[in-house]
Amino acid sequence: MREICRIADVNFNRAREGLRVVEEACRFVLADPGLTARIKELRHRLSVLEEAFPGGRLALLAARDISGDVGAPAPENRPRDNIFAAAGAGWKRAQEAARVLEELSREADPAPARHFKEFRFALYAAEREWTLTSAAWGRKAAFDRVRLYLVAGRADTGGRPLVEVVRAAVAGGAGAFQLREKNMETRELTALAAELCAVVRSAGALFLVNDRVDVAAAVDADGVHLGQDDLPVEAARRLLGLGKLIGVSVHSPAQAREAWEQGADYVGLGAVFPTATKPEARAVSLSRLSELAAGVDLPSVAIGGIDLSNIKEVLRAGFRRVAVVRAVAGAPDPNLAAAALCEAINEVWGDH
Repeated sequence: MREICRIADVNFNRAREGLRVVEEACRFVLADPGLTARIKELRHRLSVLEEAFPGGRLALLAARDISGDVGAPAPENRPRDNIFAAAGAGWKRAQEAARVLEELSREADPAPARHFKEFRFALYAAEREWTLTSAAWGRKAAFDRVRLYLVAGRADTGGRPLVEVVRAAVAGGAGAFQLREKNMETRELTALAAELCAVVRSAGALFLVNDRVDVAAAVDADGVHLGQDDLPVEAARRLLGLGKLIGVSVHSPAQAREAWEQGADYVGLGAVFPTATKPEARAVSLSRLSELAAGVDLPSVAIGGIDLSNIKEVLRAGFRRVAVVRAVAGAPDPNLAAAALCEAINEVWGDH
């Protein structure tokens, strides 16, 4: 019985410690009160199970023998990249410990084993909620840094190599680049996307693909931007996974609401001004676009005819992010053009 209590003591501690790491990440990083409360309830539930274990907590403490434990302290040689990696490991420790405790309870007293099994499955369910929440937080954190968003294809660069134009633009401050090519063969488009992805990532910016979820997945892009006639957000999410950004072009409150309900990460709103890039797009007043942006709880990007002459008008209407095409891709010096637009954004919004 003493050996069983020793093993149980170790695994109660392991489960409790793992859940505490997760709880701190929920509380201080995700700032999610609901998820924090759920993890706290799991820790309380674990304490109840500990008291109900044959002999109770006193028997477990009496059996504790740190100096005689050949596995303590075990060296930890795997560095964690961030608090999310540590929390992910915490979930696994808690689940593995719960399984051990379930098996031990069968040996000591079969009746409580069912409660440990229920606890283990509660951990699995909570881990799923954590994974979805933390993935959404990660996508939001990545996109929150974007202020200037470049959208371009080969036709927008005035005959210059697209890769070189994009390289200059991200060096000048563009925080995201979306490859928009409508008429390329898939293999050629994938090769171009892979090259651009490497260039954009090396500058610390985000790389997205317009429309083509398959190409975005093939090159491990940071995300995809969808139009109203493209693949639904939910389908794109299934193909791309939880860690990728999905943006949607919207033109009405209903479309914005649908994008939010399906799990989009941001919406593109426009056209703000008449644009040669999409001559068929009807310009919408800034006040109307601002109302549309305010009506959905998602980051918004204004697009359409924006350049250095009118960007501050857009920013003062409440937009923190702007997307441009020819204002940068068609500029004589894309690096300077991007830098000038970023400076204008900073003059209005600063570091906010």
